[in-house]
Amino acid sequence: MRLNTLLAQRKTAIVKKWFAATVETYPSDTAKFLKSQKDPFANPVGRTIYQGLAGLFDELLKETDHDIMRSFLDPIVRIRAVQNFSPSQATSFIFLLKNVIRNNLQKEEFQAQLFSELLLFESKIDELGLIAFNLYMNCREKIYELKANEMKNRTFRAFERAGLVRETPADKPDLDNINICKEASNDK
Repeated sequence: MRLNTLLAQRKTAIVKKWFAATVETYPSDTAKFLKSQKDPFANPVGRTIYQGLAGLFDELLKETDHDIMRSFLDPIVRIRAVQNFSPSQATSFIFLLKNVIRNNLQKEEFQAQLFSELLLFESKIDELGLIAFNLYMNCREKIYELKANEMKNRTFRAFERAGLVRETPADKPDLDNINICKEASNDK
C-alpha cells in the first residue's frame, strides 16, 4: 500500500491531531478555548486554522501547487503573525505534521518503499515550512509599515495642532518650470 493512500485513509485523524498539536502552541487558556469552542462564529480563529490545515493536508497528498498551498497557509500565518510568536514559533505548526504522521503509522508499515515515500512527503512539508516563513515575513513587514505610517501620521497631526506645520495650498505656483534667466532677461 502506498503512503499517500494510507494517509488519505487516515486524513480525519491526522488533521485532528495536527490541529490539536498546533493549538498547543498557544497559551493554555487560548488552547483550551480553541479546542473546546466548536461554534465557528464564536471561534473564527479555530475554524480558520482547522480548515487551513485540512486543505494543506489534501494538497500535500497531491502534487504540490505552491499557489494553492499559499491560499491555505495565508490565513493561518496572518493570524500567527499578529500574535506574540517569534518567526520560528509562528511557523512551527507546519513541522508538527511530521510527528503526527510518524505517530499515526505503525512500525510494521515502515517498509523500505514506505520509508522512502515518507522522506519525500516530509520534504514537501519542509517546502511548506519555507513558504510559511516567507508569508510570515511579508505579514510582519506590512505590520511594521502600518505602524510606521501611523506614527508618522500621529506626529504630523500633533505638529499641525500645535501650529508648527501647515498644509501647502493646492494652487501654488509651479516653480520647477520657471526659467529665471529667461524672465530676468525679459525685464531689461
